[in-house]
Amino acid sequence: MFRRHLFMLAAFGLSVATATAYAANPQVDLDTSAGKIRIELYPDAAPKTVENFLAYVQAKHYDGTQFHRVIPGFMIQGGGYTADFKEKPTKDPVRNEAEQSSKAGLVNAPGTLAMARTGDPHSATAQFFINVADNKFLNFREPTPQGYGYTVFGKVIGGMDVVEKIGKAPTSAGGPFPKDVPTERVFIKSATVVATP
Repeated sequence: MFRRHLFMLAAFGLSVATATAYAANPQVDLDTSAGKIRIELYPDAAPKTVENFLAYVQAKHYDGTQFHRVIPGFMIQGGGYTADFKEKPTKDPVRNEAEQSSKAGLVNAPGTLAMARTGDPHSATAQFFINVADNKFLNFREPTPQGYGYTVFGKVIGGMDVVEKIGKAPTSAGGPFPKDVPTERVFIKSATVVATP
């Protein structure tokens, strides 16, 4: 049941190949009510997932949403519900890229960003979670409904203390959720692209 509900320039004097090797990955700032979190995204490892996440950021989808699911020693999840627990409309789901992202070395380890989804491996839309523990059981094992895992597509590079603070917040029931909602709501005030390749 738990897994079912777990709901991502060429520089002067350099050749294009060399410039590509040194190009920065996209970065996104989450300005939350608990503090700022900066995330680096990895399009080489999970291109469709990163493209999907950035589209939501640029559409301001995450602004005003809350971290509605916080489980200490596991993860913090957000990106789908407004302050009054209305689920925001989403685009079509993105295909699970956990196999290729795990081959690129991205796994569900502390500080990594992954897509939340339902029991369908290819159902991820806008919701994401940040791991606060080494959650190996969420990693890709095999291309089956039970083995796909959760696509890791980014990592916290600033504000991990904020993530950990959110991850330790007292929780209770809230909105349609019987548990795991922070007693003091934690909101994403804005999500902004701060660096692009």
